[in-house]
Amino acid sequence: MTDRAAGVIHDIGYQRYQGPRLGRGYAVGSLLTHSLRTAYGLGRSAKAKVFPWLVVGIVGVVAVVVTAIRSVTGEVVLSYLDFPDAVFPLAVLFCAVVAPELVSRDLRSGVLSLYFSRPLRRTDYGLAKLAALIGAVWLLLTGPMLVMFLGGVFSVDGWRAVWDEVGDFGSGLAYAALHAVLVSAVSLLIASLVSRRAVAAPIVVAAFLVTLPIVGLLETAGGETARQLSGLFSPETLLVGVRVWLAPEPDSMDLGGFGPLYGAVTVALVAACAGLLLVRYRRVRA
Repeated sequence: MTDRAAGVIHDIGYQRYQGPRLGRGYAVGSLLTHSLRTAYGLGRSAKAKVFPWLVVGIVGVVAVVVTAIRSVTGEVVLSYLDFPDAVFPLAVLFCAVVAPELVSRDLRSGVLSLYFSRPLRRTDYGLAKLAALIGAVWLLLTGPMLVMFLGGVFSVDGWRAVWDEVGDFGSGLAYAALHAVLVSAVSLLIASLVSRRAVAAPIVVAAFLVTLPIVGLLETAGGETARQLSGLFSPETLLVGVRVWLAPEPDSMDLGGFGPLYGAVTVALVAACAGLLLVRYRRVRA
């Protein structure tokens, strides 16, 4: 019998990791930053940048035109509070494309098991994605509003007028944040339930469109109370109702005494969507 070859141990230079362990907070922050960059196609192919930056360009053109008209005529065609409402359809289209990019791709490619390994938790994933989409939509709205603000500051006379402009701009930023939170919460929840991006996008758009006929029907066929409550049945008119409640203007939407109800429904809708999103990722198979 021949002797068996003796085993040989090869030193391939393996060493244990001795660097800092950055932990859960760093993982959440990295996922949020990566998702925010993904929303605008940064670090990705030119094809991924086309639609988000096209929407940014259209919204920016609206702001430039409004600013130019004010600079020439002195007339405020679109206030800071009016601007988020005016470009609401564009914000919905933006979310319809971006939300599936943020979550549907991960569902379909099966990489959630990598995300859910320590230290990142399932709730961390959902909250980071939601925060990234909210930030992306808020930037979409407030970037052009900043152009309007700079044009407005140089169109008024006196420090008192400048201070009033700052206050109006601050109110617009807050209202844009409300838009971003509501639209993002609804869109991301829908996208998290559908693994195909081509299917998720039209569903997101439909979720905002199919409710508008209900509002129109109640306004035309219902009584006074029905008209005052009709805005509760669509995210777009719900936001307008909150705005009218907090900052009433002449010839604005008639809410009667239901203003606080609009605020409560808005908070409940956002909380429900965020809660269902977290439940979705607690139960999803990694």
